[in-house]
Amino acid sequence: MARKRKPLPVLEGVTITDVAAEGKALARVNDMVVFVPYVAPGDIVDIQLTRKKHSYAEGKAIAFHKYAEERAVPFCEHFGVCGGCKWQHLPYEAQLRYKQKQVIDNLTRIGKIQMEEVLPILGSEHTQFYRNKLEFTFSNKKWLTEEQVQSGESFDCMNGVGFHIPGMFDKVLDIHKCWLQDDISNRIRLAIKDYCLTHEGYPFFDLRNQEGFIRTLMIRTASTGDLMVVIVFFHEDKERREALLSYVAEQFPEITSLQYVINEKCNDTITDQEILVYKGKDHIIEEMEGLKFKVGPKSFYQTNSAQAYNLYKVARSFAQLTGNELVYDLYTGTGTIANFVSRQARKVIGIEYVPEAIEDAKVNSAFNHIENTLFYAGDMKDILTQDFINEHGRPDVIITDPPRAGMHDDVIKTILFARPQRIVYVSCNPATQARDLSLLDGAYAVKKVQPVDMFPHTHHVENVVLLELRTETNQA
Repeated sequence: MARKRKPLPVLEGVTITDVAAEGKALARVNDMVVFVPYVAPGDIVDIQLTRKKHSYAEGKAIAFHKYAEERAVPFCEHFGVCGGCKWQHLPYEAQLRYKQKQVIDNLTRIGKIQMEEVLPILGSEHTQFYRNKLEFTFSNKKWLTEEQVQSGESFDCMNGVGFHIPGMFDKVLDIHKCWLQDDISNRIRLAIKDYCLTHEGYPFFDLRNQEGFIRTLMIRTASTGDLMVVIVFFHEDKERREALLSYVAEQFPEITSLQYVINEKCNDTITDQEILVYKGKDHIIEEMEGLKFKVGPKSFYQTNSAQAYNLYKVARSFAQLTGNELVYDLYTGTGTIANFVSRQARKVIGIEYVPEAIEDAKVNSAFNHIENTLFYAGDMKDILTQDFINEHGRPDVIITDPPRAGMHDDVIKTILFARPQRIVYVSCNPATQARDLSLLDGAYAVKKVQPVDMFPHTHHVENVVLLELRTETNQA
């Protein structure tokens, strides 16, 4: 017989003191740090512990004795369940302050970096409906909230369309209204859901048992007014597929790219699937400073278009280009930054792991009549070598925008060999950025730091750092 676990205690009257990683907040009880989601510094709460280790614990607030003075009313009905937008209960000014602190703490504590100038974080003009891309899942295993379970209500229909519950790969929260993307996204999603529920032959997908018909939905919007909808089916049923696509096209004539996928795999990713056009174009157009970018269903493009423009302007400003520089753009993605700075550079070489992204980058250069870019696909540590630099020339400036894991040690060694005058390091993870900066610190000094908020109501923050080659005297 399995031994019953001793129930974890409730901590009463605990004052929340600070924010922590992953959007949580923290409190200190005796010598133990307790991490709690969906609370704010200044709240006094009772905490039901859910996990306890020697020096830290995790828990959830089960009662509030006092609310912090610096608090906001969450605007979304799904707050606290969805798993996204975890900072809705914090005023936006406080969110920015905590993000700025997060950047500084990471660079000083992890990287031990000396910074000449830390600029105030650039907040997002739009804090709602700011995303240009969302993906929704159709599931026959709708997640029931605690209130729904405790109500004793019987739920005959367990179909839902929304976001996966964190940690539950086959459970989906049925979303009524999402505040992240233009409301056309809500209207399209709800219309497709209603159609599938009221017409025979559209069972929602069962990810665990691998059965059903309609799987996922992607919606991409653009500042140009273009609108892309991609519907993913588990198997082909031409009559029902075309009936649904025809209905969507008729109900939403503003859709400029209506596409579909037949995905018979076990997982929901479509990067390796054929995407077929039902109506309109196979892409949408995004625009920035007169440059036009073709964005396909598989393309990477920063999900906050307006704030991406501000981010790229910072990167270009830090690069201090005069028109004579050779620029290497590492982790170039679809070449957005490379093409954005190309007018101010002599030549830009972009390197990216994903071959499809590099093809997009080449298309975008040709699309904008840009002739001073070169793009290479492959693992960064394998492409960016001393031989590559000897062949293409030592860069005057390196712009690097790596994934959350940061840069491989071999890439950093090659950057040190290349010895560009300036490095502009764009990061979505200040912790790994700090680690990389510490490895560059012997040769490079951090001149400027510019945090940028791309994702309001979340703990995520982008950070741009300007590094300049130290003089021989300074290095000595």
